[in-house]
Amino acid sequence: MAKEKKLNKGDQVEWSSHGHDVPGKVKKKITERAEVAGRTVDASKDEPQYEVESDKSGRDAVHKPESLRKKDSD
Repeated sequence: MAKEKKLNKGDQVEWSSHGHDVPGKVKKKITERAEVAGRTVDASKDEPQYEVESDKSGRDAVHKPESLRKKDSD
């Protein structure tokens, strides 16, 4: 059984974008089909996605949990 990543609003995460690691934070968990960050997100309770905000650009993006790496808090 695969362990689902537990991400919460405000968690510091990073993801890969165009070959670079981008730091940011979780804004919300998306569990249904919705229009988010300028695109349609086909999420569900079984396959949630996360809206994140880039620390660098301030822009929002949507990623699947497997694309996000939770950063250790110092």
